[in-house]
Amino acid sequence: MASSGIIVFIFTVLCICAVKSGGFVKVESKAENVGHYGQQSLLECVVKTTEDVIDPTIHVVAWKKLTSPEDEGDLVLGFNRGKLDQPKRGYKFADPLWDEKNMNVSLLITNTAVADDGYYSCMVITDSGDDKAVTTLKVQARYSVLTVYSDPEKIVPNTDSTLVCESHGGYPKGTIRWFDEEKHDWTKSSEMKPKQLDDGLFQLTSRLSLLRGSTFLKYTCVVYNASGGKEDEKTFEIPPPQPTPGGLNQTGLSVATSKVAAPLVVIGSLIVGLLFALLLYRRRSQKTRRNSSAPLMDGHRQVSEALQHVEEGCNSHEDEPINQDQS
Repeated sequence: MASSGIIVFIFTVLCICAVKSGGFVKVESKAENVGHYGQQSLLECVVKTTEDVIDPTIHVVAWKKLTSPEDEGDLVLGFNRGKLDQPKRGYKFADPLWDEKNMNVSLLITNTAVADDGYYSCMVITDSGDDKAVTTLKVQARYSVLTVYSDPEKIVPNTDSTLVCESHGGYPKGTIRWFDEEKHDWTKSSEMKPKQLDDGLFQLTSRLSLLRGSTFLKYTCVVYNASGGKEDEKTFEIPPPQPTPGGLNQTGLSVATSKVAAPLVVIGSLIVGLLFALLLYRRRSQKTRRNSSAPLMDGHRQVSEALQHVEEGCNSHEDEPINQDQS
């Protein structure tokens, strides 16, 4: 009987300890937090107690950085029975006046880096029980203003060329897309190479190949963050063909000659047209004159014959008196 009574006592004590351990205290935190690179980030963690708990006191606080939700993690900020452990650089309680009576044990990261991205656990032990919560921090960094240039620097018509678009300083890994002046997507014709730098940020480089005979004169490069949001865009305009250093254009003619040749061609065409019209006019005039010359010739012949008859008549009358005298 005595042994059975001891067993009941131990069981009761264990039950009370179990209730005290988890029933009166609850640690609450946001499931996900967003932090911006180079700025402060706040990870909320607050201790909640039941109405039965009066004036609770915190004995232990442990903030740990985890590689996974199940990982034990590494301590970044700790408090143990009135003593604050030496925190890692850049980590501290959000309330600068925090003490063991303050149930807000939120963590402040003073200068957020890419390495701060990931899981965190907030574990609290009080005189009324203990609890733990896991939260995440998603670090974001905005991509820089885009830089767009051509390779080669001077694009020659009817030759292959490449447009290069670059952006850096972003996180997580984003993407670059290409559009022409009619909003057609040319991203499938490009190749993007992301590179993660020593600070964890990404540099994005995209190359768009332009084949000879391309008809578009404008291409727009757009950079998107990991969530699909547009962060910057820049348009590249392909310049028109430029004259060579010797003053020759793509046809081999000098610029001055090509400028003079155009009006000369117009003037020459006008002159040829006028000469052709004058030739037609002269041909018609000559034909008209031939047709009108026949009656004039007939009239002239008739006049000549009449004059000849008159002359013969006059000669015959002059000879008559001479003949009479001789007789």
